[in-house]
Amino acid sequence: MSKKSEIYGYARVSAANQNEDRQIQALEAAGAAAENVFVDKQSGKDFERGQYKALLNALRPNDVLYVKSIDRLGRNYREILKQWQLLTKDIGVDVVVLDMPLLDTRRGKDLLGTFISDVVLQILSFVAENERANIRQRQREGIDIAKRKGVKFGRPRRELPENFKEIVAMQRAGFLTQVAAAKKCGLPLATFRNCSRRI
Repeated sequence: MSKKSEIYGYARVSAANQNEDRQIQALEAAGAAAENVFVDKQSGKDFERGQYKALLNALRPNDVLYVKSIDRLGRNYREILKQWQLLTKDIGVDVVVLDMPLLDTRRGKDLLGTFISDVVLQILSFVAENERANIRQRQREGIDIAKRKGVKFGRPRRELPENFKEIVAMQRAGFLTQVAAAKKCGLPLATFRNCSRRI
């Protein structure tokens, strides 16, 4: 007797402090039971994600997988296409992208329907990755502009005491331990070690 097809949902947010509730509500409204919704809290740059791998292990032919939008599945153009192939052809599940009705492999099982779905997927995947590249480019440009304006990035340098060289000399001569020398300078031990190497 063949197994009854199941409905699954997959949600992803990029960071632990982001909220996935909106995605989960949409997946459950589409018919995925709470125990069949898999959620990852990490970047979409690749598919090395714990819950996504668990989802792949759970899926069987003729199951249906819902995702809210294509970028929730992933952000890497080539990887999304590879995973789409794995899901729809290798495992044999139907994939439904809720925000994009054309990406619903349950419809148009004929050659034209498959072709339209594949073309839309390729375009959307390209757009998702291109947007990621644009964000990185804008960040780089913003940092370059800020640097030219004299904005300093990273932690501010600690001011060294005026007698820092003398304290280092005493430490090197064996009159002070590194811990004692760092304390005398009012510096953390690691900072004292780093700064003393430059002298």
